[in-house]
Amino acid sequence: MPAFFHAEFWDLANPELWVGVGLIAFMAILWVAGAFRMAGAALDAKAAKIKVDLDEAARIRADAEALLADINKQRADAEAQAKAMIETAQMQAEQLAADAKVKLADDLARRARIAEAKIEAAQAEAAAQVRAAAIDLAARATENVLAERLAGVKTDPLIDKAIGEMATKLQ
Repeated sequence: MPAFFHAEFWDLANPELWVGVGLIAFMAILWVAGAFRMAGAALDAKAAKIKVDLDEAARIRADAEALLADINKQRADAEAQAKAMIETAQMQAEQLAADAKVKLADDLARRARIAEAKIEAAQAEAAAQVRAAAIDLAARATENVLAERLAGVKTDPLIDKAIGEMATKLQ
């Protein structure tokens, strides 16, 4: 039970009574002077300042989150572009390799044809040279044989016959 319900508390010699009276008087003075209103106003001002700071922090946080989202989007776009560029470069490299293979095969086939044509030309030239040499040798041999026969005989029936046939063949 509180002490002010006992009779000795209300005795004017009791110091606790005077402490209580002084406390009540002090509170009354503070009330009349407006100290409670000033404290409340100060607390309200401090609360308003804190609210403004919290609102500013929330705005800054929202801006930071928006900036982070934008940066993440830009990063994703950059990664997508890089991936697309790499894929394009790989496709171009594959196409260039395929084109190079086709060109190399065409060049090899063309060079093979050229080499075969040169070989055939060289063979034909060699065959023509051999024929020409054989014809030349046959002509010399024929000339020698004819010269020997003519030296021994003034007329040869074979030559006369060949000359007669030439006239019919030339017509």
